[in-house]
Amino acid sequence: MLDADTRAALRRLRRKLTFWRVAAVTAFIAAVAGIFWAESPAGHGDHIARVWISGLITGEQRKIDLLDDLAKSKKVKALILRINSPGGTTVGSEALFDAIRRVAKKKPVVAVMDSVAASGGYIAALGADRIYARGNTITGSIGVIFQWAQVRGLLDKIGVKMQTIKSAPLKAEPNPFSELTPEVRKVTQELVRDSYDWFVDLVAKRRKMGREKALKLADGRVYSGRQAVKNGIIDALGDERAARDWLVKKKGLPGKLKVIEHKPKSLAREWGFGFSLARAGLRLLGLAAPGGQPAMSAPEAMALDGLVSIWHPVR
Repeated sequence: MLDADTRAALRRLRRKLTFWRVAAVTAFIAAVAGIFWAESPAGHGDHIARVWISGLITGEQRKIDLLDDLAKSKKVKALILRINSPGGTTVGSEALFDAIRRVAKKKPVVAVMDSVAASGGYIAALGADRIYARGNTITGSIGVIFQWAQVRGLLDKIGVKMQTIKSAPLKAEPNPFSELTPEVRKVTQELVRDSYDWFVDLVAKRRKMGREKALKLADGRVYSGRQAVKNGIIDALGDERAARDWLVKKKGLPGKLKVIEHKPKSLAREWGFGFSLARAGLRLLGLAAPGGQPAMSAPEAMALDGLVSIWHPVR
């Protein structure tokens, strides 16, 4: 039987353990709440949002959702797009452009081009109210391309012959296993031309120039930032500071507004509370970096199918 002093010591120990358990649970819940709050535009005061458009453009839904959230947020007073992309699929670029225009209907949007903002990257920039670039930025590449490999000759050499039964001559054409016929070339060229006309009309409309001038500029070549200013496909040379100054001087935004970067929703928000608990727990244990970002991103596992608006393929 325990004496009075021992029982009192045990009670004090239990109270301390209870205190630390409650403190740990409270910190755990606060960490999880912080994840969700920090990833929401509502988690900040009034500010200018920054969104990066980089790598291949494929119409990523999480990026579209992010832009729609920023359009709705009363805390976001303007948007700066930082573009470093050679382009991607034509449909993905169109979807991104449309999302940017939805933001621009409610608040000012400025695009700042970095190393490359060509083809689909330039389509994204056209969604902004004003476009800046560095003098040596690569931009332009106004055009559409549809490519496929022709391997029939190789198959003949190794003794492989493809057999095809199809409902009509143009089904699954063009394809790598048959010669390009005049009819297939014609309908494929018409497809490319239709998307190209859309791109040219977009340039003419957004850059307020005649279609003839837009056509002259849209021969597929790339331009430096300096050339782009001269031919009118961007507005001025400058960086993010120039974009911010324009928002303050021309759009009347307060000079004290901070620029805060926003990213698409993380796995924590997509997969739910359980994932957030696990990530928050790792943070508390010092096993995860702030923000939960991996040290190295996984390679982009995708194929550029169909029509593409891209200047330089990813190596």
